[in-house]
Amino acid sequence: MSALLDISHIDMVFPTPKGPFTALQDVDLKINKGEFVSLIGHSGCGKSTVLNVVAGLYQATNGGVILNGKEVSEPGPERAVVFQNHSLLPWLTAYQNVELAVKQVFKKTKSKSEMKAWIEHNLHLVHMDHAMHKRPDEISGGMKQRVGIARALAMQPDILLMDEPFGALDALTRAHMQDSLMEIQNELNNTVIMITHDVDEAVLLSDRIVMMTNGPAATIGEILDINLERPRDRLALAEDHEYTRLRSEVLKFLYEKQRKITTIDHNNKPESTSGDLNGKPLGQKPKVA
Repeated sequence: MSALLDISHIDMVFPTPKGPFTALQDVDLKINKGEFVSLIGHSGCGKSTVLNVVAGLYQATNGGVILNGKEVSEPGPERAVVFQNHSLLPWLTAYQNVELAVKQVFKKTKSKSEMKAWIEHNLHLVHMDHAMHKRPDEISGGMKQRVGIARALAMQPDILLMDEPFGALDALTRAHMQDSLMEIQNELNNTVIMITHDVDEAVLLSDRIVMMTNGPAATIGEILDINLERPRDRLALAEDHEYTRLRSEVLKFLYEKQRKITTIDHNNKPESTSGDLNGKPLGQKPKVA
């Protein structure tokens, strides 16, 4: 079976006043339909750059991205992006924010009544149909993000790109959003690439975790298969030995292997390796989703 998405040996070089900066080098990854793939790594490792290349916001310096057999050269509705900031238009209701995306994609193929039903369906998917006529300033942060996800899903994308979508939420809201995302992905079998800094979140949600090396010239260091049975229950997994092992594998890569690699920088000056992904001293328990 051919991959839905082929990220083929991409390099990303940015011009700077001090000369070219290589952000990514030889990133090569194939993703199948229905997969949930998380990208994880320390800040500055190029996770968002990879996502932006797939989204068509950046053009790779070398290599390329193929989606459904077609080269990605610009943004398109088949690749919907959900950012950490919900990016809703504040003067529009939740319904109207989703409506904008639906009209953009389906104006020529759906009637007004079909578009209305489709908008309401996607708001129902994220449990926001009860607040569809409220504006962003009338709902909570988690509810705003739900609307952002509904807007992305309403475009019926081939792949959903999520850049730390729950990073700004409190722990309880984040857990609810993770559960909702698992529920949606189980129902729709959609393909997801998600950037996260949260190890527990990555193991809970993913089919595979792609672990990035530190930049510059960041690349894929390791890929970890997550073979935990679905649907997943966070309370049951808390005492699951395989979950603990997988979590440990990610932590080992991030805090042992990458620490050794980045102890000396290109000017032979020691770099700081005293913080984890959440800015806490090494050895402290990482944030639990």
